[in-house]
Amino acid sequence: MAKKSSVKVRLVPEDKPNSKHYYYAYKPTAGEKAKEKLKLKKYNPATRKHEWFVEKKLPPHSK
Repeated sequence: MAKKSSVKVRLVPEDKPNSKHYYYAYKPTAGEKAKEKLKLKKYNPATRKHEWFVEKKLPPHSK
């Protein structure tokens, strides 16, 4: 079976990581960008502003 070329990460607001609003993005698993934490400027509807969103670990899911 082939290796995955990307992994799903959760983006939360940098200022308020416990916020209810978050985004999902895909990040490469190999190369230089895989080692860096993802940081994107996205719209936060809770504050109605564009803010920095940083990568955070996905929560464990239950089966």
